[in-house]
Amino acid sequence: MQTNFTPDRLQDPAMASSEKILRTCVHCGFCTATCPTYLLLGDELDSPRGRIYLIKDMLEGGKPATPEVVKHIDRCLSCLSCMTTCPSGVHYMHLVDHARAYIEETYKRPWHDRLLRSLLAQVLPYPGRFRLAIGAAMLARPMKGLIGKLPLFGQRLEAMVDLAPSRIPARSPFDAPGEFKTETTRRGRVAILSGCAQPVLKPGFNEAAIRLLNRHGVDVIQAKGEGCCGALVHHMGREEQGHIFAKRNIDAWIAEMDGEGLDAIIVTASGCGTTIKDYGFMFREDPAYAEKAARVSSLAKDITEYVTSLTLMEPVRQLDLVVAYHSACSMQHGQQIRTEPKALLKQAGFTVKDVPEGHICCGSAGTYNLLQPEIAAQLRARKVANIERTKPDLIATGNIGCMTQIGKGTGIPIVHTVELLDWATGGPMPEVLEEAGIQANRSAVPTIAAE
Repeated sequence: MQTNFTPDRLQDPAMASSEKILRTCVHCGFCTATCPTYLLLGDELDSPRGRIYLIKDMLEGGKPATPEVVKHIDRCLSCLSCMTTCPSGVHYMHLVDHARAYIEETYKRPWHDRLLRSLLAQVLPYPGRFRLAIGAAMLARPMKGLIGKLPLFGQRLEAMVDLAPSRIPARSPFDAPGEFKTETTRRGRVAILSGCAQPVLKPGFNEAAIRLLNRHGVDVIQAKGEGCCGALVHHMGREEQGHIFAKRNIDAWIAEMDGEGLDAIIVTASGCGTTIKDYGFMFREDPAYAEKAARVSSLAKDITEYVTSLTLMEPVRQLDLVVAYHSACSMQHGQQIRTEPKALLKQAGFTVKDVPEGHICCGSAGTYNLLQPEIAAQLRARKVANIERTKPDLIATGNIGCMTQIGKGTGIPIVHTVELLDWATGGPMPEVLEEAGIQANRSAVPTIAAE
């Protein structure tokens, strides 16, 4: 794509980066075939190619964002399916992130939109506040229908109430700074991200990861000072707030890396993993953090990525269960991790089935299902229908957002991949499977579904 940025505009490193990305686009349109919003809406401006044209015009001319541009950029899920499809290597993630930050700088949203986004940014990244917000949503659930009829806010507030869990899990003893040591011969030492929403909604994920890693000879440290990775606000265009969260994590992990050392930084939420692996790019122009951020990004690993390098121990129990594996967009498109989770599940004795249209987003996408509930609901219905076609006993995935989104559309129990790996190798049965009354045939010979 030909560009006409002035030399003055290219003095801005973010603008120069986006200009290079724009120049790699050849207008081929392959991205339209895998874009969820184009699939649903059929509008070229709701495809990656259409959004690229809008972003180019806005950035190149130094124009303030318009309501039309904001509408179509806001509808983007940042699922990154277009990046997997693109034959030219257009780094759409960095381009749309820059566009969102530019929108926040140049466009004044309607007051109700600003208020709602500010509320999300001040609640979701903070576990204590998030826990209180869930309690409020649980109390409001009987009034969900009335809430949905409120002018301006109704549909979004109803989505927030609907997505809240029916109960708040107890705080985990693992959710505190400290070190969890293996009782076998030590093979490694890693840090694990606690994060923000996940330890409130599903503390069992990191508990399972720590047990699994300890069982495989790995000491696990939860570094003092780490927390939200910054992804939720970063993808809302709140670049400064996202960088504050990221810097805290970088400082916490660098202290461990320069102390006793780390072999990896383990992430059990793939959306967070994609962002942490991008810290190096985010801070490339920051003289105080560029080198440290790059070091952190180089050590970031999804839990399945790291366990694959260890070689999973033989399962201690045989489990005759069919698992539909849902690969989160941030896993398959953001981190390009596709085979490792399924291979581990098969090795652990589960029959694994791929989900039809597995490359299409479920509609979660960070805060997307709260800010764009109508489109998100359509994508959830499509995803659930495809999952249910495989007739699984349960669903496995590696991202808390996908789990919350899909779980609201089906009665099939949904668990984190690491919970199943932990269970197969000696850990407890995942709580959600117990509650669903899942019975595993302990004498059956496990099978592997054809790819």
